Amino acid sequence: MENKDSFGASENGDDQSNKTLVDNNKGGIKTMPFIIINEICEKLAMVGFSKNMVNYLTNQLHMPLTKAANTVTNFNGTSSLTPLLGAFIADSYAGKFWTITVATAIYLMGMIVLTLSAAMPQLRPPPCEGNQVCQEANGSQTAILYLALMLAALGSGGIRPCVSAFGAEQFVEEDPRNPHKTWVFFNWYYFALGVAVLIALTVIVYIQDHVGWSFGLGIPTITMALSIIVFLIGYPLYRNLDPAGSPYTRVFQVCAAAFRKRKIPLISDPKFLYVNEVLDGSISSDGLLHHTNQFKFLDKAAIVTEEDGVASSEKPNFWRLNTVHRVEELKCIFRMLPIWGAGILFAAADAQQNTFSLQQGNTMDKHLSKSFEIPSASMSVFAKLSTLIVIVLYDRILVHVARRFTGLDRGINVLQRMGIGFFISILATLVAGFVEVKRKHAALADGLIDSPKSIIPISVFWLVPQYSLHGIAEAFTAIGHLEFFYDQAPESMRSTATALFWTSISAGDYTSTLLVTLVHKYTDWLPNKNLNKGKLEYFYWLITFLQALNFVYYLICSKFYTFKVFHSRKIERDEGVEVTSSV
Repeated sequence: MENKDSFGASENGDDQSNKTLVDNNKGGIKTMPFIIINEICEKLAMVGFSKNMVNYLTNQLHMPLTKAANTVTNFNGTSSLTPLLGAFIADSYAGKFWTITVATAIYLMGMIVLTLSAAMPQLRPPPCEGNQVCQEANGSQTAILYLALMLAALGSGGIRPCVSAFGAEQFVEEDPRNPHKTWVFFNWYYFALGVAVLIALTVIVYIQDHVGWSFGLGIPTITMALSIIVFLIGYPLYRNLDPAGSPYTRVFQVCAAAFRKRKIPLISDPKFLYVNEVLDGSISSDGLLHHTNQFKFLDKAAIVTEEDGVASSEKPNFWRLNTVHRVEELKCIFRMLPIWGAGILFAAADAQQNTFSLQQGNTMDKHLSKSFEIPSASMSVFAKLSTLIVIVLYDRILVHVARRFTGLDRGINVLQRMGIGFFISILATLVAGFVEVKRKHAALADGLIDSPKSIIPISVFWLVPQYSLHGIAEAFTAIGHLEFFYDQAPESMRSTATALFWTSISAGDYTSTLLVTLVHKYTDWLPNKNLNKGKLEYFYWLITFLQALNFVYYLICSKFYTFKVFHSRKIERDEGVEVTSSV
């Protein structure tokens, strides 16, 4: 039965058996330390630098503010775009384990180059003090920086889409002896990453600001090297699913076959469309995808004609004829794209924490005591604390309360979870604008409008509300988005679909770059040298308005979204116990 689920829907399935062997000695909770440590180390390295990168670029390489902000968002955007390449390699050829291993090694090389560039004086411009004119990094020094960032972005592209999918694959939800569900895994996987981010935002950033950048980058470089060893030690315990061939090739084959048969009339009864359980069993142990009525023009790829000349035992030419399951794989991707698009502005709003929110903090009083100042980059700790608190409350309280009203095992479905986060993100940028007004009023009252390097007598903790709201929004939207792509993707495309989560962040970072560039070019809102003379609040409220429009768009998309449905399958275990499951 087709299941149409939006804000308040349920998920059901039809019956047909398909068998797959479950090895109870592989996978499970025992694999989590080895897998999550790898991602924690990646986050220590990535966050420990990216959250403080704008300070490194402006203070150490002497870049103008807007150029530094765009460098940060472009790096983050590229790091979130390369997962498409990593996912393709994992799903098509190498598998997730070897993709993660090689990608971590590439990331390590990038961190080594980055640490050397911070440690060697000849790889950065000379320091400047007071009113001295600062010399910006020259071409070769900038090239070394970009080489390090490119290697880090490539390595991240193999880690990000694979670690979460690889971890979720260690759990077989239909085995009643396994109490762990993938949605619980995503909650606690993200919780572990949040802890890593907290360490990066406190310990690593403090070392960078008060001890030195060579130590602040060298420590995460060492932990990245150790993570490779830990991940390899866990190899005998992992459930490793073989790559099922290029999902991109199957997508193109369905498109080509549908185009070839574009003039053929559609078949009213889907039971006459081409089905081959033997062929499809090699790319999906979850079972065959149920036929849906959306994107019906693609069904033409599964219509058998005389020209196809396919007997029941023959393998067809997939560029001319495809199975219903392969057609439905492409439909799954098409259905996810509108939801993917809704995440772009959310990521663009979140990106401001690493750029302009950081610059706001640089001008404010950061004293926790007379002798200790909190680094402005560490203000993101309040976002992560909010995320961690909400994850715990969500998993331990909200799910159980919501379950009584919805009947869903998850309490609320992923679309509802994401929608809550989108709404909170609107509040975050709205509040950020009002805080900026407060900051400038304090600067005006003390006659510091024309003193961009002076500390304004207003506490940096005025930024806590906007950071905290961003963190709460992330706990709902980011985790829901990640879970949505994994859950709704065909099994053979899970790394690729998980990469969509990161590409939405990439598109958000590039959107932020575009917005900053256009606003800087056509307005006086974002000055390079004196934030006090700008109108940053207008920029925040522009993003607020765009997010409100995006929220309306998301509500429409979620209302018409159709969840994927499998024919049910049977799981055989080695002791002979059989369990029937519907997905």
